[in-house]
Amino acid sequence: MRISTKGDYGVRALIELAHHYGEGPIQSAEIAARQRIPEPYLDQLLTTLRKAGFIRSVRGPQGGHALIRRPEEVPLSEVIRTLEGSLSPVSHLHDEGHQCRAAHEVWHTVEEATQKILEGVTIGDLATRELEYDRTGGRYVI
Repeated sequence: MRISTKGDYGVRALIELAHHYGEGPIQSAEIAARQRIPEPYLDQLLTTLRKAGFIRSVRGPQGGHALIRRPEEVPLSEVIRTLEGSLSPVSHLHDEGHQCRAAHEVWHTVEEATQKILEGVTIGDLATRELEYDRTGGRYVI
């Protein structure tokens, strides 16, 4: 599975919003600057994330974006599926009449493993790791 810029930037935007969870809306320009995401592209991603129910957006001078759910309640699998689509390593995995059963079994195992890993990580987990990286100068300590 390959995560595109869309998935990467979307996750980074949600991590930034997780850092400010409960503080009120954060403006797009602030998210873009902190996460080094082009603001026009970020605005498109935020629209997708809002429509999918991850964030709420408030217009006006005091407006911005905020997570709807607690960061610990947002599994990475759900975010990636929203931004990237299927987690399947091949596009035809769920088509009827798959021709090579041996390969089909491997691709299915890859999909299940990917799903399990991404379900086990939340946006809150990533936000916590990010703060730890910042605190330790780039070294993640458990």
